[in-house]
Amino acid sequence: MITSLLKALPLVALGWLGTLSLVMLVTDEAPGAVVLFPADGFVSALPEGLGIAGAGPFWIAVRGEVPGMGRALYAAGGRLVLPAGLPGCLPLPGGA
Repeated sequence: MITSLLKALPLVALGWLGTLSLVMLVTDEAPGAVVLFPADGFVSALPEGLGIAGAGPFWIAVRGEVPGMGRALYAAGGRLVLPAGLPGCLPLPGGA
């Protein structure tokens, strides 16, 4: 039983990452994105209207209101683009 669950865990993680990547490609719902393993020159290739919100050794967080932000980030050299700043599935308490 535990062995089966451990074998399925990587598939679940890949499915989750794939779903998040698809959200960035087909919607403009996320106000920002996290780009994992950006290519050299990624920052200089960012389109107008996008700004750097944070960065680390292997990631860059980007915010902005650009139509087709996910496609633009992939075109700029993002290898894996994930949404950031989405409120989630559950509503916040108190209607906030």
